[in-house]
Amino acid sequence: ATLLTVGLGSVAFAAGVGQVLRLGGPDSTPSKVFRAMSGLLYCAAAVWVLIDPIESQISLTLFAGVLLLINGVMELAAGASAGQQSRSIVVVDGLITSLLGLFLLLEWPSDSVWALGTLFGVGLLMTALNLFRAGASAHPSA
Repeated sequence: ATLLTVGLGSVAFAAGVGQVLRLGGPDSTPSKVFRAMSGLLYCAAAVWVLIDPIESQISLTLFAGVLLLINGVMELAAGASAGQQSRSIVVVDGLITSLLGLFLLLEWPSDSVWALGTLFGVGLLMTALNLFRAGASAHPSA
């Protein structure tokens, strides 16, 4: 359980850094603000997890649900202010991430044993796909 906690905290921190690094892209200023807030939230939450990795899996599930829900809402806001070219994947990312966070919170604490890894992994997968899309659109010749 401690290794899972440290691993998730490390991945969340890397995802936050990735969000912050995306700020150099061609998106609009409001989109960048929401993305910066999302990245800072990921980093702050990850530091909290890494400081005390012995916390129970139940509290980590609650934390992940809140984190995913807030990140999904920030992605939806970024998608609403993004250009036409990148809007659809950002909105899909925001919807799926928000729903995953909501599912964790609605079933908490009974889903703490299995849902954390599964749902959080899917949320990170969607964020990774969004990052790949951003990289591909930044370098169209690749």
